[in-house]
Amino acid sequence: MNKEEKWLLDEKYGGEETPEYQTDKERLAKGEPLGYVIGSVPFLGLSISLDSKPLIPRTETEWWTEQLLQSWTSDVQLSFLDLCAGSGAIGCAALAKLPRAQVYFGEIDPAHEATIAKNIRENDLDESRADIRIGDLFEPFGDMQFDVIAANPPYIPAERTLPVSVAEYEPAHALFAGDDGLDLIRRIAIALSAHLKKGGVAWIECDSAHAKAACVLFSAQELSAEIRTDQYGEERILVVSFP
Repeated sequence: MNKEEKWLLDEKYGGEETPEYQTDKERLAKGEPLGYVIGSVPFLGLSISLDSKPLIPRTETEWWTEQLLQSWTSDVQLSFLDLCAGSGAIGCAALAKLPRAQVYFGEIDPAHEATIAKNIRENDLDESRADIRIGDLFEPFGDMQFDVIAANPPYIPAERTLPVSVAEYEPAHALFAGDDGLDLIRRIAIALSAHLKKGGVAWIECDSAHAKAACVLFSAQELSAEIRTDQYGEERILVVSFP
């Protein structure tokens, strides 16, 4: 029994090797990601459902989200946008860690709306402080501005070869973003200053191979942008604010 099979057995089946467990082992053997087979993944102490098969939250995203949320004390009042929300993991973490924040979720795929709502509800988070909107990037928010914007947009170059477990199972529209992987980040850069409050900050995940190019996109919009590394030392996050 390998590590993933053991995790599956313990997490989903309570250690009992049922016929359903054997079926799920076959799914793993074919390359399906463990998160989809179990149906959820942990994220900063929460259980994030993957019912609608959104992008599976990565440990890198969990790491920088924790760094971001530690920037404020728990009593701070602010507006927080989880852009390109997918499962809503980042926004749910904000709801949990910042109990006075109003948290917005922006996601283009309507299939994920119920998953985000489920993740709020089943983690016993405050639904009155959550607002889920479906549409393209900032479009569902009109001229709203936010204190904090966190985004894990699609950023993989179209020609990059990915592992089978990613390429054949996870949603391509949440992974790929044009020839250089910057199509969505380019659009975010152009629109960001209209939706970020003065004194606000945006944390945006990007491809390590194109982090410097992504940084230039925000600088060209007269925004201050710096690159930060993830827990593995890879250039992974852009921190953007007004100069």
